[in-house]
Amino acid sequence: MVERRPNFNEAVRALLEHVASSMEEFRHIQADRILVVAGEARRASRGTVKPLTFPGARSVDALGRRKPVVRIRGRRMLYCITLRPLFFRASTPRTRVGTLLHELFHISNRFDGTLHPGRRHARLGRQFPGLLRPIVQRYLRHIPPEVFAPFAYHGEVRVLHWLERPGPPVRAGERLGRRVYTEEQLFQGVLRMETRRTRPLRAGRARPKLH
Repeated sequence: MVERRPNFNEAVRALLEHVASSMEEFRHIQADRILVVAGEARRASRGTVKPLTFPGARSVDALGRRKPVVRIRGRRMLYCITLRPLFFRASTPRTRVGTLLHELFHISNRFDGTLHPGRRHARLGRQFPGLLRPIVQRYLRHIPPEVFAPFAYHGEVRVLHWLERPGPPVRAGERLGRRVYTEEQLFQGVLRMETRRTRPLRAGRARPKLH
């Protein structure tokens, strides 16, 4: 009997929910309003986060520019995290968890479809890793084994991909094209995770919440 390929989107959703419920730095995160997809390579990036709305979760900004709506399971998505090939093919489980926290760290505390202006690489430069690293290390000390395990998986998994990807904003008076993107513009593709060896998590005691 062929083993069913795990749904990796479910694993990411479980991690985002746990991070939001257990870490003060990410209390503002709403996992059900973040779309996660697999995408093409972008230099040495393992992941990127993109706002899907203008500030205030609006489709139109003060200049009249318009963005399409992305609605999954009836809910408006505010952000899209794209996981790049290096995430799946050249990472340890800890690196994968760190990549997701890295992208969440960019999101505004208002969680309104914008990125945090003070947490951009261009602004912080070499200070960025020093701010993020202690947060990731603290989370990895307390992540539940069942949340961590899917990121150590080695083999084929199912992940969402864009069948038709939303385009950039259009100026006032220009045609937007498709106004609403839903599950119909997504598909589940198969990717192979090749996991580098890493030391296992310590088992046996409950992980307390992080504050």
